[in-house]
Amino acid sequence: MRTILRHDLPASLVVFLIAIPLSLGIAAASGAPLIAGLVAAVVGGVVAGALGGSPLQVSGPAAGLTVVVAGLVAQYGWAATAGITCAAGLLQVLLGVTKIGRLALSLSPAVVHGMLAGIGVTIAVQQLHVVLGGQAQSSLIANLAGLPEQLWAHHAASVLVGVLTVVILLTWPRLPKLKMIPAPLVAVVTVTGLAAVFMVDVTRVDLPDNPLQELILPALPQGGALDIATAVLTVALVASVESLLSAVAVDKLHAGKRSNLDRELIGQGAANAVSGALGGMPVTGVIVRSSTNVAAGARTRASAIMHGLWIAVFVLAAGAMLELIPMAALAGVLLVTGLRLVQLAHIRTLRRHDELLVYVVTAAGVAVLGLAEGVLAGLVLALGRVLYRLARATVTATEQDGVWTVRIQGTLVFLGVASLIRTLRTIPAGAPVRVELRVNHLDHAAYEAIEDWRRGHLARGGSVELNRSAFRAALRGDVIRSRRLIPWQQRQVVPEVDQRAAMLDGIREFEDSAELIRPMMARLAADGQQPTQLFITCADSRIVPNMITTTGPGDQFCVRNVGNLVPPYGSNSDSVGAAVEMAVKVLRVASIVVCGHSHCGATTAALDDTPAEDGSGLRSWLRHLEPSVRRAVALPDIIDPTTGVKLAPVDKLSVTNVAVQLQNLRSYECVRQAEAEGRLELVGLYFDIGATAARLVLEQEPYLVRADEELAAAGTPVES
Repeated sequence: MRTILRHDLPASLVVFLIAIPLSLGIAAASGAPLIAGLVAAVVGGVVAGALGGSPLQVSGPAAGLTVVVAGLVAQYGWAATAGITCAAGLLQVLLGVTKIGRLALSLSPAVVHGMLAGIGVTIAVQQLHVVLGGQAQSSLIANLAGLPEQLWAHHAASVLVGVLTVVILLTWPRLPKLKMIPAPLVAVVTVTGLAAVFMVDVTRVDLPDNPLQELILPALPQGGALDIATAVLTVALVASVESLLSAVAVDKLHAGKRSNLDRELIGQGAANAVSGALGGMPVTGVIVRSSTNVAAGARTRASAIMHGLWIAVFVLAAGAMLELIPMAALAGVLLVTGLRLVQLAHIRTLRRHDELLVYVVTAAGVAVLGLAEGVLAGLVLALGRVLYRLARATVTATEQDGVWTVRIQGTLVFLGVASLIRTLRTIPAGAPVRVELRVNHLDHAAYEAIEDWRRGHLARGGSVELNRSAFRAALRGDVIRSRRLIPWQQRQVVPEVDQRAAMLDGIREFEDSAELIRPMMARLAADGQQPTQLFITCADSRIVPNMITTTGPGDQFCVRNVGNLVPPYGSNSDSVGAAVEMAVKVLRVASIVVCGHSHCGATTAALDDTPAEDGSGLRSWLRHLEPSVRRAVALPDIIDPTTGVKLAPVDKLSVTNVAVQLQNLRSYECVRQAEAEGRLELVGLYFDIGATAARLVLEQEPYLVRADEELAAAGTPVES
C-alpha cells in the first residue's frame, strides 16, 4: 500500500492528465462520438490494467487504429463499429489463450513501421483540414485534393488555435525543468484558456449532457460475412501488434517484472470486448502514455487502473470543462502525433539494412489504398525479397595462370541453373578448372547441371577439381561452412600451427568472399558510422560480441577491457570515459550494453587477491572491481534461470559486476541526461561460455533472467 500511495498514485494523476485530450483527439479524428474515446480510456485503464500481463503498460484509444476505425464508421456506422470492436476483443482473448498471439511480433519491422508511417501521414493531412477550420475527408487523396481550397477558405481563429498548439507541443519538451509536465496537457490547457479569455469563435468539444444515458450500444453490422470477418480480423491484429510491441518497449524502460505477452493479449482482448459492449473505441497498449507512466515513477499496475478511474470521475463530475476545448487544439495534438509516427531513426536503420523499399511501399499503400491493402503489399514485397535472397546464388568464373576458378556462393536452386550454365559455358574446353562451393543449399536440378557439365568438360580433355563430399553435403542441405568458423577451434587444439600463416589464410579467405558484403560496406563508408549500441565487454578471447548479439558491421561501437569495467566519472580512466561520451554525445547510440561472462579471469583474480604478481598495472586496474566484490559478498545466492543452480562465487561476482558498471555509467552526466530524455537504454548482459547462452542482468532480484524472455522487436511504434 505504501508503494501505491508513494509512487503509483502520483503517476496515475500525470497519465490521467495526458490521456483526456489525446482520447478526445483520437475519437474526433476517427469520426467516433467523443464520449467513445473517453469510454475506451476508462476501460483500457481499468480492465487492461487489471487483467493484462504488462504491469506498467497503459492502454486506451491509439492513433494507430484511427484510419481503421474511420473506415469502419463510414462503412457501417458507429453502433456496428462498436460491435466489431467487441468481436475483435473476443478474438484477441482466443489468440492469447492459445498462446499464438505473440506470432504477431513476427511481422517484418519494415512493414510495422511502414504501416505506422502511412497511418501517421494520413492522420496529419486529415487533421490539417480541422486546424484550418474545415472538415476532414475520408481518404488521403481526397484530403490532399481539397487542401488548396481549404487553405484559401481557412478559418483564421482555428488556424491560430491549431498553430499555437503545435508550437507548444514542439517547444515544451525542450525546456528541461518543465518537460516532466506532458506537452499535450500544457498545449490544450493553454490554448483552451486563451480561447476562453479572448472569446475566440471556434468549434469546441461537444459532449452529451448525460454521458451514461447517451452511450451508443453495439449492434450487428449489416453486410457480407466476409467483409465483416475481415473488419474484425483487422481490428484484432492491428490492436494486438501495437499492444505487444508497446509492451516489449515498456519492458526496456524499467528493471522490474517482465511482461507476460499472452496474458497481456488476453487483457487487451477483454478490454476491447468491454469497450465495444459499452459503445467505446478499440483499445491498445500505448507507448507514450506507458512511458510517461514509467517516467512518473509507477511501480505496479495500480497506476494504470487509477488513471482510468480518474477519467471516469472527471467526465461524470466535470464534463462541462471539456466542452471548453477547441477542436482545432485537439487537431493540432493529432497533427503532431501523426507526424511523429514517421520516425527518421527507423528510416535510417531500415536503409542501413536494405529494407527501405518495403517501408516505403507499405507506408504508401496504407496512405493511398487503405490499411489492409498497404500491409498486404508490404508483406508480399518483404516475402518476395526473402525468397529472392534465399534463391540467389553468385556464380563467377575467373582465369589466372591458365587455371580457371569457379566460385559458387549463396543458395543454388533451379531458378539459378540458367545463369550457372551460362557461366560454365564461358570456360574453354580442355582448361583445368577448380570449383569452390560455398553454398547454403543445392537442389537436385543444380546438382545435375554441375555434374553434367563436369562430365562433359572431362570428356573434352579438361580437368575439374571438385570437393565431392562437400558437393554431396550441399545436396543433402548441409551448410558448407567457410573455414572462418571452424579452423580457429583447430588452432586452439593444435598449437604448432603457424599462427601467422593461419591469419594470412583467414585474410585471403575473407577477401575471396568480400564481394558479398562490399555493397553494405560501401554504404557504411559513404554514410559514416551510425551504430545503435555501445557494447562494453571483457577483453577475454572467448567473447565475440557480434556472434553473441548477431550483429554486423556498423551496428556496434565496442569497448573491451579486462573485467568489462566502467570506472566512475573522474576516476582518471580517460579511454573508457572518452568512448562513453563519444557514443552518447556524438554517435547518439540508443543503448549501452555491459556484458560480463562466466569463468572470468579478472573476477577470479579479484576474489583470489592474487593480481600483484601480474604487475602493478593490472593490480591498479583491478581496484575498480572492489565495489563489485563488496556488493557480491553482501548479496544472496544468484540462481541461473535455466538450470536452477546457484552460480559459483566467481560467476556471481561477474553478474554483480555488470550491475555495478551500469550504475557507474550513470555517473556520466551525458548518460544520465540521455536516459532521462528516454533516448538511451542501459542493458546488462551475462554470457555463460560453457552453456553458450546469454542472460539479462537486472539491477535487483532475480538479477538474472533468460534472454528469450525478452522478445526483441525490430522496432517500436510511437503513438499518443
